[in-house]
Amino acid sequence: MKKSLMAVALVGAFAGVAHAQTAVQIYGTIDAGVQKRTGQTLTIGKRASNTLGFKGTEDLGNGLKALFQLEIRYEPDTGTVENGSRPLFQGQSRVGLQGDFGMVRIGRGLTPYQETVGAFEPFHALPHQAGFYTDLAVAGYNSAPLDPAGSSNNRWSNAFWYNTPVVSGFQLNTAIATKENNGGPAIGTLYPVGAQASANPFSVSATYNNGPAAVMLGYERNAVESKVMSIGAAFNATPELKLTALYTRQDQDNILVTLPAGSGAKTNAWVLGANYTMGPGKFLAGYGQKDPDNSFKTKQLSLGYEYSLSKRTYVYVDASRKDGPQSQANRAVDPGAVNFYTIGVNHSF
Repeated sequence: MKKSLMAVALVGAFAGVAHAQTAVQIYGTIDAGVQKRTGQTLTIGKRASNTLGFKGTEDLGNGLKALFQLEIRYEPDTGTVENGSRPLFQGQSRVGLQGDFGMVRIGRGLTPYQETVGAFEPFHALPHQAGFYTDLAVAGYNSAPLDPAGSSNNRWSNAFWYNTPVVSGFQLNTAIATKENNGGPAIGTLYPVGAQASANPFSVSATYNNGPAAVMLGYERNAVESKVMSIGAAFNATPELKLTALYTRQDQDNILVTLPAGSGAKTNAWVLGANYTMGPGKFLAGYGQKDPDNSFKTKQLSLGYEYSLSKRTYVYVDASRKDGPQSQANRAVDPGAVNFYTIGVNHSF
């Protein structure tokens, strides 16, 4: 009898330990392809960010969970950390709690604005020259202009996030960051060495999803008080056809003196896109324009095709033509049209 009671007690104890254990998932992607750009030789590159991530949750009871996520970014052709100079956990480094109240997290990650706007351009937020996510979709905006050269333009370190629960299709996503830099000299594209933040950055986005339709409204202010606003819509016209539209306006009144000669403070941009699925294949198409005050207009046309070999592997081919300034730093200089072609393979695990 005593042995039976002891066995029951041990089983109960181990069940409690198992209940409190953290469920950890290892995941990632590897993407590599051959690329050709006007005026440059053939290179090995990537279409999507290459990631190695670790994420997990722990059930704390009463509907409350602890969660964490760490994400490394790396270069597929050399195996080095992305860009060779970025943090080890460049993609994400956050810990938080989730419950009926929503989700709170602290650390490093995409701003709510940047995370939301990527879902409303046709190349599904690929940080690639054939896509629109890093330039036209955000009107050339930079979320972290004072971070060291080569850093990501769409993430914050030293930040706090809050996401509400989804209620009848609505969700509100917010974040605020401190004025801290990532260490080392701050060398922004338009800012002098040692430039300091003048405000706490904050970001907010609101989304609504209702069956085939989705809309978003996003607003963000960075550490030097540049502001960006976007409104986007997506609609599944048929099960095979998805249409997207996005309008963005950036305001740089506060840093006008540091912009290239002849530039204005306001930049308007828009992108129209479509995805069409046919069996295991998907066609991607988009056209957009970026129009800074008193500067050259940028026009971009991009076409792509993805063919799924399995649920986790697809091959792709892209072609893009971009006419006008190729970066924020040289937007007062028009280099003419640049063509970009790529073919490659993407695998997730």
